[in-house]
Amino acid sequence: MIEISKQEVEKISKALLALLVVIAVFFVFRIASVAKEYRYIGGGVSASNVISVSGSGEVFAIPDTATISFTVRNEGADVKIAQDLTTAKVDEVLATIKDLGIEDKDVKTTSYVSNPKYSYEKTTFYYPVQGKITGYEVAQTIEVKVRDTAKTGEVLGALGTAGVTETYGPNYTVDDEESLIAEARQMAIDEAKTKAEELANQLGVRLVRIVSFNEGQYSPFAESKAVSYDSMTGAMNPTPQIPVGESKITSDVYITYEIR
Repeated sequence: MIEISKQEVEKISKALLALLVVIAVFFVFRIASVAKEYRYIGGGVSASNVISVSGSGEVFAIPDTATISFTVRNEGADVKIAQDLTTAKVDEVLATIKDLGIEDKDVKTTSYVSNPKYSYEKTTFYYPVQGKITGYEVAQTIEVKVRDTAKTGEVLGALGTAGVTETYGPNYTVDDEESLIAEARQMAIDEAKTKAEELANQLGVRLVRIVSFNEGQYSPFAESKAVSYDSMTGAMNPTPQIPVGESKITSDVYITYEIR
């Protein structure tokens, strides 16, 4: 018969205890992992009895940012001449608007295009054919962000004074749009929850959990007026009056509840 000393028994006991601890820890983490998988909205066993509700939220705000784009284009006998003319004009225009407090970070080029200019002649069959290159056109489009909307008219007036004849905008936006979206979403959720509670009360059931949630697209927009031009010369008025309008952001949510 094999005899086991007291020390060996203690070693075996400690080893078994350590093994049990490891197994227990494993199961704890496994259970926590499984539980975590069921935390998300709609997770777990699919519901058979449900009700669906919707809610809408609207938030209004005065835009605090305006975006204006303008294009400068010039022609030349070769690309270099057209580029130099365009660059010189753009530099002149940018210097003018930067005097109004527009920072470098709020000015960027969104397009730079160079195209050859052709002469066309008719053949005896009356089909135009491509002739020789007569010159080149270079066009550069600049986007300007005006963070003080009160200066929008001044910026447009400065562009007109500088001889710019192609402008686009202004487009008004709210700089901190995310907080407005969150506010509109919360209003929509509150409305949907109220509807669900009222409906459950009328049906004589209780709300158990949310099994699905969907949010519709928010739609921010602001109304603004077009820039006015002189009907004879095509030049802008020195200081156009540009109403800012009001931005509206909406959120539509759709929530499905399990009921019992």
